[in-house]
Amino acid sequence: MSVSALSPTRLPGSISGFLQVVSVLSLLLLLFKVIQFYVHRQWLLRATQQFPSPPANWFFGHKIPEDQDLQEILTRVKNFPSACPRWFWGSKMRLQVYDPDYMKVILGRSGYGLLLLNGETWFQHRRMLTPAFHYDILKPYVRIMADSVHVMLDKWEQIVGQDSTLEIFQHISLMTLDTIMKCAFSHEGSVQLDGKYQPYIQAVGDLNNLFFFRVRNIFHQNDTIYSLSSNGRQAISAYRLAHDHTDQVIKSRKAQLQDEGELEKVKKKRRLDFLDILLFARMENGSSLSDKDLRAEVDTFMFEGHDTTASGISWILYALASHPEHQQRCRDEVQSLLGGGASITWDHLDQMPYTTMCIKEALRLYPPVPGVGRDLSTPVTFPDGRSLPKGISVLLSLYGLHHNPTVWPNPEVCTRFFSTQSFIPPLLRWSKELHWETVCHE
Repeated sequence: MSVSALSPTRLPGSISGFLQVVSVLSLLLLLFKVIQFYVHRQWLLRATQQFPSPPANWFFGHKIPEDQDLQEILTRVKNFPSACPRWFWGSKMRLQVYDPDYMKVILGRSGYGLLLLNGETWFQHRRMLTPAFHYDILKPYVRIMADSVHVMLDKWEQIVGQDSTLEIFQHISLMTLDTIMKCAFSHEGSVQLDGKYQPYIQAVGDLNNLFFFRVRNIFHQNDTIYSLSSNGRQAISAYRLAHDHTDQVIKSRKAQLQDEGELEKVKKKRRLDFLDILLFARMENGSSLSDKDLRAEVDTFMFEGHDTTASGISWILYALASHPEHQQRCRDEVQSLLGGGASITWDHLDQMPYTTMCIKEALRLYPPVPGVGRDLSTPVTFPDGRSLPKGISVLLSLYGLHHNPTVWPNPEVCTRFFSTQSFIPPLLRWSKELHWETVCHE
C-alpha cells in the first residue's frame, strides 16, 4: 500500500519547506525595506544638499537630549542661516525654517489647515468660519472671559495662603476651556466648578507629551507597533476620551436646537457662534458638513482654543513674575483704568499699551506653539534661490524665528525685558495682592 502524501511521515518535510519559504520571503522583504530606506535617504540628501546641517548619524540622525531641543534651535539659527535639516533618523527628516521670508513662501501656499484639512476643503471651511471671528461676535465675549477669570481667582483665594505656591497651568487650562465652551459652543454652567472636565484637560496634556515621545522613537513610527506599546495604548485611551468630550458637546448643542424657542433665538442672532455656524452650514455644493468634518473642526477649535491659550497666559505670568518692575508697571496701568473695581471691557483693550507690549514680548520669547509642520505638495523656490522638491516635510520654527538675531537684535536680552528659559511649565507663588513671584524648579 502506498503511503499517503498527507501521512505523518511527510509532515516534518512539509514544515521544513514552509519554513524555508517564510525565511526566503522574510529576507526578500528585509532586502526590499533596506533598498527602500537607502533610496529614500539618498533622495532626501540630494533634495536638501543646498542646506548645510550639523553632522548626523546615518541611522539615528541628530541625537539631541530632550531638554536641549530649544537651545539646539538657537544654535542652528546662529550657524545655519534661514533653514537647516533636522534628521530624526536615517530616512526621516524635516527642514527647520526660521527666516521670515522663507516662511512667507511656505505660508503663501495652500496647505494643511484649519489644523488637519487640505486644499480646497480648507479654503471652503475658512470662508465658512470667518464670520465667527467678527468684532461684533468677539466684543460680548470680553465679559464672559472676565467672569471666567474671576471664578478662577476666587478658587485661588480659597486654596492658597499668603506664601503658598501654586501650579497654575491646570487652573488656567480649566479657565480657558470654560471660556471657549461658553463663547464658541453655547455652553451653560461652569467648567471650572464641575469636576467632570478635569479628565479632558489631562487627556490633552497626555496627547501633547505622547506626541513628542513618539516623534523621538524610531520603533513607534509604525502604527501597529505603536498601538501595542504602553504609550500607544495610553494615546488611544486619551484620543477616545477627547473625542467623547467633543461628541458630547456637539450632541448637547444639537439637542438644545431641537427646542423651538432656542432655535428661534439663534435665528434672530445677527451673527452665530462657532458651533452654530458649523451646525447650520451648507457647503458650496449645498450639502451640510459631514459628522467627520464637524468633529474635526470642533476638535481643532476646542484644543487650540483652550490649550495653547492657557500655555500663553501661563508664560506671560511667568515672564512678569521674573521681572517684578514690569509687572508693577502693568498693574499700575490696569488699575488706572479699573481703579474702582470695574470689570474690563472691549474699549479698555486699546488703552493698555505697556501691558500689551509685555504680553507680545512674552509671546515672542515663549510661543505657545513652538513650530508648525507642513508637507510640500508642490516644489518651492526661496528668495535666495535655494529650492525644495515636492514631498519634503518642513517645520516652521516659530521659536527659531522669534529668537533670530537677524530679525530681533539681541533676541535673548532684548530691548526686551525677559530672558529665555526652557519650556518647563511655570510654578509661581501667588499673593493675596495678586503679585507673582517665580519659584525655582529643583
